[in-house]
Amino acid sequence: MSRNRLGVHAGVWGFDWSPAAAERTIAGAAAAGFDVLEVPAIDRADAALLDGPATRRLLERHGIGATVSLALSFDDDITSPDASVAGRGERRLTEAVRFASELGATFVGGVVYSAMGRYLEASTDAGRSRSLDVLRRVAALAAGDGITLGVEYVNRYESNLLNTAAQTIRFLEDLGAANAVLHLDTFHAHVEEIDLPAAVAIAGDRLGYVHASESHRGRLGTGATDWPALCRAFATAGFDGTITVETFSSAVLTAAASADIGLWRPMWHDPDTLAAQSRAFLHDQLAAASVALDLAA
Repeated sequence: MSRNRLGVHAGVWGFDWSPAAAERTIAGAAAAGFDVLEVPAIDRADAALLDGPATRRLLERHGIGATVSLALSFDDDITSPDASVAGRGERRLTEAVRFASELGATFVGGVVYSAMGRYLEASTDAGRSRSLDVLRRVAALAAGDGITLGVEYVNRYESNLLNTAAQTIRFLEDLGAANAVLHLDTFHAHVEEIDLPAAVAIAGDRLGYVHASESHRGRLGTGATDWPALCRAFATAGFDGTITVETFSSAVLTAAASADIGLWRPMWHDPDTLAAQSRAFLHDQLAAASVALDLAA
């Protein structure tokens, strides 16, 4: 059977993290049977909402763990030659690590190496070096708290630096941090990779975290992703890390949040039903892949 912990992104219930919304989200994730809730480290303007101790108490009450994620913006892009912009990015990453520590989480991932947005020019060696310099310091800070840093590559419209598993592995090699891993998002990989199982093989033992996301960001199993082949690739690679369902719908998100991620239609309507269906789907796919691997042995 699969050894993976199964998680769900808090955005399934929306990006509000007020006390009432946090309670609703954590309770919903636990009721659906997930082991882990991925909590976004929202931007500094809303940092007062990120009450780590209060969130940890809620997580413990509902018996669910947490991971933390974020995506840098052009205002805090650590590839920027503007020291003030890069400095804001480093502070934001540092805040995310501290937030994770307050939650008792051991993983911070996402687009931590550049802005998540469409660049109008190619990346540069200098920008890549600036990113690596910042992330070495952030990874060292995270290591002190037993936290792993996940580097999530995304599609060409959302970063000019890391778009494939092969690029990300080279970046991790240059980073040289033992607690930094490849964070695979199947939505982005579906855009950029020739073959998702091949991307898993390229990631190898540096694969540390997965966003299970359908090709159209909707409910798992309703898009073009070949889940049986992908889950067999996880089993073959011996990947036993956390796999987190990431799907969003304009039926739940605010108009501003939907516009920010280019979500122009509702992909589903009820988050609780979606969460339960997604966990069951992913559990069954991983179990079938594990059985197939055992039979083939």
